Amino acid sequence: MRRIVSSLVDGRGFDILLVGVTMLFLLVMAGLPLVYNVLMSFQQVDMFTLGAWVRPWAGWDNYRAVLSQPEFPLVMRNTAVFVFGSIAGQFVLGFAFALFFMLRFPFAATIRGLFLVSWVMPGLVVGAIWSWMLAGDYGVVNAILSGMGLVDRPLFWKSDPGLSIWAVTVANIWLGLAFNMLLLSVGLAAIPRDLYEAAELDGAGAAQRFATITLPMMRSTIGAVLALGLIYTLQQFDLFPAITEGGPANSSNVAQYWAWQWSFQVFDFAKGATVSVMMLAFVLVAAAAYVWSTRSEVRG
Repeated sequence: MRRIVSSLVDGRGFDILLVGVTMLFLLVMAGLPLVYNVLMSFQQVDMFTLGAWVRPWAGWDNYRAVLSQPEFPLVMRNTAVFVFGSIAGQFVLGFAFALFFMLRFPFAATIRGLFLVSWVMPGLVVGAIWSWMLAGDYGVVNAILSGMGLVDRPLFWKSDPGLSIWAVTVANIWLGLAFNMLLLSVGLAAIPRDLYEAAELDGAGAAQRFATITLPMMRSTIGAVLALGLIYTLQQFDLFPAITEGGPANSSNVAQYWAWQWSFQVFDFAKGATVSVMMLAFVLVAAAAYVWSTRSEVRG
């Protein structure tokens, strides 16, 4: 004990102390709730047993019950549309804006900074703004589309079963666009400029320089952006109660909102935990695939 105290006093063990405190914080704030949630998915937990220390054991019954729900296929389809649509939109637009702001023009840095406003805004605020913009009768989105001649009648984004999931997806693309642009801009800035100059001297066009220099040099950054986009999109919750509330008829319901409905509308906390654990398993598989791909790239 005296040796530990002396190492902390002279600073040699301070880094160990910082790591230990961080690990303890993660264990208490993340590890224990995670274990509790996984355990709850194998129990019968409702309003009457939530506060009990000993709860009836359900085994795999909760998972079988969730998988057999009639709305399960629709919720999974909506989740896939929301996740992949959001990631694709955020990445493509973020990459385009990152390339655009690499150009030199007046007030480029100021305009790029203004793009970050959408990233720091709370999700509920963003949802409220887009709920107004997507309104069928007076929404600005319909006014723009009508003014451009793209639609001849108002589109009811929030109440049309064929459009509701896209309404939330568009709002989420706007919300995460700045984050993608910021990370991709950092990756672009790290590419040596002399590579582009040498390729240009060799007669390579803009598209060829992008394919042979930008994309290969940005591979690790692109992987990180896509992985973080997957995690953040599966965590996105605030937009759904603000825009569609999962409706109409579950047409915009996704896994994370469905888990909340099980827990705080039906008060079946076990099934809510079950849906959350299923989402966690998917995220862990995707994260493991990303880590494996980066390790293979480093070894290569």
